[in-house]
Amino acid sequence: MTSKARIGVIGAGWWAVVNHIPVLKSLPDCEVVAVNRLGAEELAAVKERFAIPASFENFRQMLDDVPMDGVVVSSPHVAHFEHASAALEKGCHVLVEKPLTTSAADARALVALAKERGRQIVVPYGWNFRPFTAEARRLAAGVGRIEHIVLQMANALDDLFAGEPMKETEGAMFRPPASTWADPRRAGGFGWGQLVHALGLMFRVADLEPAEVFAMTGASKAGVDYYDAAAVRFAGGATGSVSGAATLPKGRPVQIDLRIFGSEGMLVLDIERERVELRRRDGRDEVVPLSPGDGAYECQSPLRVFVDICNGKPVANPADGIVGARAVEVLDAMYRSAASRRPEAV
Repeated sequence: MTSKARIGVIGAGWWAVVNHIPVLKSLPDCEVVAVNRLGAEELAAVKERFAIPASFENFRQMLDDVPMDGVVVSSPHVAHFEHASAALEKGCHVLVEKPLTTSAADARALVALAKERGRQIVVPYGWNFRPFTAEARRLAAGVGRIEHIVLQMANALDDLFAGEPMKETEGAMFRPPASTWADPRRAGGFGWGQLVHALGLMFRVADLEPAEVFAMTGASKAGVDYYDAAAVRFAGGATGSVSGAATLPKGRPVQIDLRIFGSEGMLVLDIERERVELRRRDGRDEVVPLSPGDGAYECQSPLRVFVDICNGKPVANPADGIVGARAVEVLDAMYRSAASRRPEAV
């Protein structure tokens, strides 16, 4: 293992240049050794801005030509499986943007490949890396046998899922393309694009496996889902209600509200109001003390954990491939159910 983790980036678009590459460049124990994206002019601009030694439009050539310990995959949703699997085949750890893949079969295949190659998958679900999530996971044992879950998420991205420029990205080097976020043929929509965050958080807190989903969606003018309403049956019999909305007014904080009901009590994790509380039937309640800002989305820690993994350090991974795959399993079945108008097995 080299003294610095050698990291490559596949898909250097909006979020990679706003967050991933700058964060990686700020870490003293890694180096960004190669970058990939389509468009020769855009690729050259990224290479120059961040002083990256090698750049490629062909991601397979990058994997063949440049020795790397880890690869960040931040390409369009529908390309995640191809890019991540190719990196794993080369022996790299992978950080794969959400969603991990756009089909349950591909997600499970990616998890299996990582296990076979002895590599790790990190999915940068930012809230999974916050201390309150570890506390919620600990407290979840206090609800006893999980019987029902309510999960709700909303944010202010109606422009993005309508195929319009996202207001918050004005002036950015690149802007999120409608072809990724607002095309129903390319896994556009609120579920793949945002609800996946809440599902990743839920599956970190609660060790459940989805089994069946019945869903309805409401569409934006671009034809992708603005609104998601899903009933979920988990292995073991627990039920769940999952809801998503893209049309929160601009400037309002993201809403994620997770409530887990069990045989001994219930747990609430509320991102908007920054609270984590266990309420037990025997009265032994517990409230996690949180300060203003504790519920903020974490953009740097996933990359810090990823670099530690690439450097061979024993570090906890709160957003591994299994968590990522379970979120994909729910969404895959949700979209199939919305189309078929009947329950769909995971």
